Amino acid sequence: MPELPDVEGFRRVLASHAVGRPIQRVEVRDQGVLRDVSAERLSRTLTGRRFSEPRRHGKWLIAPAGPDAVVFHFGMTGSLQWGEPDRHDRVVFGFSDGELRYRDMRKLQGLRLLDYPRGVEDLLAGLGPDATEMTTKKWDEVLHGRRGQIKATLVDQSVVAGIGNLLADEILWRAGLHPRVSCARLGGHEFAGLATATRGVLRQSIKVGRVPPRKSWLTGRRDEPSGTCPRCGTVLAHGRAGGRGTTWCPRCQPENRR
Repeated sequence: MPELPDVEGFRRVLASHAVGRPIQRVEVRDQGVLRDVSAERLSRTLTGRRFSEPRRHGKWLIAPAGPDAVVFHFGMTGSLQWGEPDRHDRVVFGFSDGELRYRDMRKLQGLRLLDYPRGVEDLLAGLGPDATEMTTKKWDEVLHGRRGQIKATLVDQSVVAGIGNLLADEILWRAGLHPRVSCARLGGHEFAGLATATRGVLRQSIKVGRVPPRKSWLTGRRDEPSGTCPRCGTVLAHGRAGGRGTTWCPRCQPENRR
């Protein structure tokens, strides 16, 4: 499932191939990924326009094009690709020397055409701060007064934007926090740990455009039968937290810690 690092990678694809160049055509191959815009209007509006520098907030990608913007959300299987076609390409933006392809197998989300910037601001108004902005002070601010479990809170986009299941598990493992611990039990030390863990995980993940399945990471061990913690060698635990399949180390992330 695309999370912040993946969407940042898609932003780089759009920025490197499509910015500042005329869109020669827009081909909608599956209207099932369009949200509140028709295929005809999308094509009519964008043909002849140019994308300006795209930006990202959480898992949303915003590509301004004149007074409007195409806003992408990639759901569980979406991506932006430049290059060879695929049967799951749903919308194709044609340029003089290639095609930018919105590709999505399951079509759980899609793209919108909104007024820019007002319509985009309205759409994103309910999101929390982007995960790349999370300092110790920010963690204190967004978690203050909350009593829910930390894993469920991390993946709540209205609290922090961009963190999904893999990032949440990796961050909590590095911070030494059990995924079911109550936010009300956290204090300054834990907020600092969350800030350090978030910063490190995102910095390395953004470089490669995904949460990497490295053996030195929890994400590189979570799918192994009897996978063990990269830090201490304890067999990893699996369960559900906040309605999500969750992996943690019972030794490094004890549930009864303060």
